[in-house]
Amino acid sequence: MTEMSTTLAQACLSVLTTADPQAKVMAARKAARDWRLGRLAHAFDADMPDWPSRPAHPILLPPGQMPKRRKGGTQASRVAMLHALAHIEFAAIDLAFDLVGRFGAKFPRAFVDDWMKVGADEAMHFVLLDRRLRQLGRHYGAHPAHDGLWESAFETRHDALARLAVVPMVLEARGLDVTPATIVRFEASGDSVSARILNRIYNDEVSHVLAGTKWFEAGCTECQLLPKPYWKILVNRHFSGSLKPPFNDSARLSAGLSRDYYGDVAFV
Repeated sequence: MTEMSTTLAQACLSVLTTADPQAKVMAARKAARDWRLGRLAHAFDADMPDWPSRPAHPILLPPGQMPKRRKGGTQASRVAMLHALAHIEFAAIDLAFDLVGRFGAKFPRAFVDDWMKVGADEAMHFVLLDRRLRQLGRHYGAHPAHDGLWESAFETRHDALARLAVVPMVLEARGLDVTPATIVRFEASGDSVSARILNRIYNDEVSHVLAGTKWFEAGCTECQLLPKPYWKILVNRHFSGSLKPPFNDSARLSAGLSRDYYGDVAFV
């Protein structure tokens, strides 16, 4: 029998309290691998921080103060987009492990299985994007970024269903809407390498949104709540951004998000 020297919560905490990007990736991969191999006790003996550790760069600005990204096919515009996506994936590492460490005790072990895999995926996505940035002469941290994703996590830190409703089912689902057009722009600019990376991330994100929908619906069933009306209540309560067309209905449906969830709402 494998000796368990640490717990699931401690492993998640180690990811969240690691600031250096490469070290965070390594901590995430180790935590996911140790869970998969049965090396972590299914115990929640550590509290997750309200805010994860962050490196000195990128400089984090309020979303409204972010410089406007130029559209078009120039390398500078593509690099800016890749940097923004790398920052999203970097934050998504913490989002996955915080979800496990903060709320895992409320769900079956299969919940942990799903979200530890998501965390490993997000680490891999970040590595792919950072490597591509370096191939283009830049690196993660070279541009400013914002912490809007974690602001949504902070807003939902006391409610597992609110976290699932807002982060995977709104924010990550929005990635399904906008990524195909981004891939087309990169391909049109002759950057097939970046386009392939984004296509791989896009396919993985469908499964991530599906995990969010699945566990949101399972939690609603446990609490005897109707998922679609309750999702709308939670999004109205906890999400301050906009939710409006265009929607990638086919990708959303593949992720369990039918139009019954979002088709008759527009949060502006």
